[in-house]
Amino acid sequence: MKKLVLSTLLVLQAVFVFAQQNPALKGKVIDAKSQKPLQNVVAIIQSTNQSALTDIDGNFVFQTIPAGDQVLVVKSTGYNQQTFMLEPSNGETMDLGVVVLEEDITSEQQLSLVTITENDLGDDNSGSESTSGLLQATRDTYQQAAAFNWGQARFRIRGLDNEYGTTMINGIVMNKLYDGRPQWSNWGGLNDATRNQEFTMGSAPSDYTFGGALGTQEINTRASFYRPGTRISMSGTNTNYSWRMMGTHASGMDKDGWAFVVSGSRRWAEEGYFEGTDYGANSLFASVEKKFNDKHSLNLTAMYAQNSRGKTSPNTKEVNDLMGVKYNSYWGWQNGKKRNSRDKDIEEPMVMLSHYWKLSEKTNLNTNVAFQTGSIGNSRLDYQLGNNPDPTYYRNLPSYYANQPSLWDDFVYDDAGNQLFEADGVTPLYQNLDAQNAENYFKTHSQIDWNAMYIANQNSAFAGRSIYVLYEDRTDDNLLNANSIINSTLSDNISLNAGVNVRKLRSHNFQNLLDLLGGQYFSDIDAFYTGDAAQSDLNNPNRQVVEGDTYGYNYLLHALTFDGFTQFKFSYDKADFYLAQSFSRSEYQREGLYRNGIYADNSFGKGKSVTFENFGFKGGLTYKLNGRNYLDFNGLYQTKAPSLRNTFSNARMNNVITPDLVSESVTSADASYILRAPKFKARLTGFYSKINDATEISFFYGEGIGGGEDGGDEDTFVSEIVTGIDKQNMGAELGLEYQITSTIKATAAASYGQYIYSDNAKLKTNDDALAATGNNSLTDFGTVYLKNYHQAGMPQTAASFGLEYRDPHFWWIGANVNYLADSYIDFANILRTDNFVVDSDGYAYAGATQENVSELLKQEKFDSFTLVNLTGGKSWRISKANRNTVGFFASVNNLFDIEYKTGGFEQSRKATFPDLQADQANGTPSFGPKYFYGYGRTFFVNFYINF
Repeated sequence: MKKLVLSTLLVLQAVFVFAQQNPALKGKVIDAKSQKPLQNVVAIIQSTNQSALTDIDGNFVFQTIPAGDQVLVVKSTGYNQQTFMLEPSNGETMDLGVVVLEEDITSEQQLSLVTITENDLGDDNSGSESTSGLLQATRDTYQQAAAFNWGQARFRIRGLDNEYGTTMINGIVMNKLYDGRPQWSNWGGLNDATRNQEFTMGSAPSDYTFGGALGTQEINTRASFYRPGTRISMSGTNTNYSWRMMGTHASGMDKDGWAFVVSGSRRWAEEGYFEGTDYGANSLFASVEKKFNDKHSLNLTAMYAQNSRGKTSPNTKEVNDLMGVKYNSYWGWQNGKKRNSRDKDIEEPMVMLSHYWKLSEKTNLNTNVAFQTGSIGNSRLDYQLGNNPDPTYYRNLPSYYANQPSLWDDFVYDDAGNQLFEADGVTPLYQNLDAQNAENYFKTHSQIDWNAMYIANQNSAFAGRSIYVLYEDRTDDNLLNANSIINSTLSDNISLNAGVNVRKLRSHNFQNLLDLLGGQYFSDIDAFYTGDAAQSDLNNPNRQVVEGDTYGYNYLLHALTFDGFTQFKFSYDKADFYLAQSFSRSEYQREGLYRNGIYADNSFGKGKSVTFENFGFKGGLTYKLNGRNYLDFNGLYQTKAPSLRNTFSNARMNNVITPDLVSESVTSADASYILRAPKFKARLTGFYSKINDATEISFFYGEGIGGGEDGGDEDTFVSEIVTGIDKQNMGAELGLEYQITSTIKATAAASYGQYIYSDNAKLKTNDDALAATGNNSLTDFGTVYLKNYHQAGMPQTAASFGLEYRDPHFWWIGANVNYLADSYIDFANILRTDNFVVDSDGYAYAGATQENVSELLKQEKFDSFTLVNLTGGKSWRISKANRNTVGFFASVNNLFDIEYKTGGFEQSRKATFPDLQADQANGTPSFGPKYFYGYGRTFFVNFYINF
């Protein structure tokens, strides 16, 4: 009996001692200003997958840590991270004591980043370093440079469009089904509410989705994840808006299990950086979470971000030389105010319900259902029986008369010296006009004449009928989106991520009449055609439409997509690796609501549906040389369904599916050396990606490509279909960060790439004029010679160097120098076909030698440029009892006001060698390339208070 009791006591003692075993590592995190503990701060041991969150008292604990030297990183959104070198001893607890986190004043730069490019390519800040799967991840040095320093020049990470990345909110994919790109304006102005983000770089693993070649961006809006407090800010800038007011309040989780966050902002400008670019945006956000118990929690998120902005025109060199790079032809004076004819209006509110279920200590299931509705409208002028009201219309410019001497005329004036106009009241009468007179006239009539259009409508030959109207290309979407994501730790070394996502879209696309400009009605016909071909809807011919009516085109796009993925991650002492796979199914269909007069047999009702089934595989390995040095490898292969935009070659007119349409295939790989030391951090990466069988569709007027009565020499409006496009992107990226002293830090980043078309493609055109005469509307131009041309619209070389000083008294200043080069113009595909050099008789045009053609079609390379940016800020604690602070952030970009091109495109109008050669003969072509320019010197100032 004694032996039994003694044995029992010994066992109990052993159990008690084991239960009281000291942790291997612990610490407490506090705010530097308030000295209060910080909850939900992430502590990560870099060489492992081990991480811990601080509790309500700011404490974090690791029960075990690997032997040998290790690096611990402590970080949280809005704070500067702390890095510690660990030298663990067996059986001894390492107590870091109090870890103090200072506010990251530079986060104000991230909160102020709202850049909308005029061609809507989007912001290229959608990827970053691989992290441990927690939501306080931050961009590395390279990503910071790419987003905030090079982004103003439309730099693209690895040369990839953001349709090859995945942007999510609570795991719900935000990439549009129409074009594959996220619509950033859907949460524009909600910077405070969307600051909890996690990034992955390239094909690195994500806990939420399979992803793509560019990477993933996950925005988390769970109410309990926001740091409690209130923030109010006021900003001024001279970029796309002038003023911004923003307010946010987060309650934190109360004792009854409730947490909520509300945020709102207003941004506005009578005129932005470019002439006539008005801006108005209102944004609201709310997130409410109810925690029922330790296993179940529900979160409701609602977002509303309305945005309206005036666009700016791309212009030829001729126009820029005459008017300057800030010139914008889209606006004109009306009643003493500038009115822009090209407004973009976005209003797509979204509501999302999220369920968080802790199935066990090792398994979590997150399910989300979201519904988004609303509209996107792009306005422009329409006209019948009149002349083009665009001031930069080619017949209004000096080059038109310089290039065609037979047209030399002069304006006709009456006896009082008043200029006489044609019947439309807009077009001047000409007689003996030369280029100099045309230049003088353009300079004094360089903006849209709204009053003249009102007069023309009131004096119309048809009583009440408008000759000019303002309309919008409108898209009304209803999108239902649902997903479910499971994360499970299968063993000490293996974890599983898996998810499914379903999206159902009903997209209504139509032409909406906004303003009759003083008239009483507008005729719903196409004045370029006669008979049935002139009718937009044979079911309701010869309609007279008024403001708010639909006309021109009217159709629905239906899409139903499913995708799922599984991912296994393996973690060991010397190496981590992962394997992932995905499957997706996409079904698209067009439903015409009008029976178009040109395509009477295949425009009305539901067309044939088309289905794409796709798959993907990826994997990667991280080899740990030691606690500071790593080698990282990633590889991906996937097939990708075409977007809705590219599935229907002429969706406004008919149900025809794009010919030769197939899924893209995407291959990517990268290899990195990573160094993470307390004072020095570095990453050097080499990358390669290959995209095969891409499709691009564009629309333009061209000469020498139609099938009209004179052999195609007249103007014709076509849709250009390029299929079988192959792209190759390869290069290297470097990010360096060195903490010179406790207050001075140096950063450097560089990117070098070669982004080219790796093979030729195929080109067809769809010509409505041919279809109107009963002929086949498709013309096959065969091979388009793209091989070795450069991909356009982005610098392929970039470098940055910066210095930052951070004073212990909470003020900070920084400067960086950025070099950007190797950016190319977007070339016209139709000019790179045999049609350009071969006449209709099958023989080459006179003078079309290989040397002459190559010189004429040489792709323009933009000049390199250097931009200097300054940033700084200061904050003050206004209450010792809590963390109330006030502060400001200020930045000046492009300090020396450098003028630079961010993009441009060749016009396709002159589609044959003799026409293009003649147009360029005098050095100022009538149809020269059009360019986009970046901002000159700009500033941003933000004042804020946190309490």
